Amino acid sequence: MNSFNQAISNIGVVPVIKLNHPERDAAPLAKALCAGGVPVAEVTFRAAGADKAIRLMKEACPDMIVGAGTVTAKEQIDATIAAGGQFIVTPGFDPELVAYAQEKNIPIFPGCTTPTDYHAALKFGLEVLKFFPAEQSGGLAKIKAMSAPFPQFKVMPTGGVSLKNLAEYIKSPVIAACGGSYMVTADLIDNQKWDEITALCKQSRDIVEEARRG
Repeated sequence: MNSFNQAISNIGVVPVIKLNHPERDAAPLAKALCAGGVPVAEVTFRAAGADKAIRLMKEACPDMIVGAGTVTAKEQIDATIAAGGQFIVTPGFDPELVAYAQEKNIPIFPGCTTPTDYHAALKFGLEVLKFFPAEQSGGLAKIKAMSAPFPQFKVMPTGGVSLKNLAEYIKSPVIAACGGSYMVTADLIDNQKWDEITALCKQSRDIVEEARRG
């Protein structure tokens, strides 16, 4: 993997965030994640103002890796770049968006769950693919099966990943990192439970480190 992908893989978990009040919550959330040893965030465009949230998180924690998720249009890629975002995640494989992101020199992790998706990703020279929704699409068993004909890819499963199955995923050499929202739920963010978010991040990092040592 290149150095950027490796930096995300070293952390092992990527919080997938929907921010309804970026002005209020982006900065303290960024600090809570970093305090928990998880200095990375995927801020989804499922809520308006994702680009504003990205900018505010980067301002609060400049060394943090912050990108955009649920990206479905070129305009969102432009907005992410303008806000200082560092990567793009799409729900599915859209060759037009992949090509556009590569033209703009911003890493992109497209959602891929089928051999057809993987074939398409191969043509773009991608290294890391998002596997979404992971549990509903066959989970780790399917990811391992897909890696047989496509050993060149590392995978970032998102969807159904939790503290209960994080270790199982991370132990597989196919997995680059796991995306998850369990440490950044609507309840935790909307009620500003920053200490709980930090604690869940620390728990996640402990699981990642133990799984990789094992």
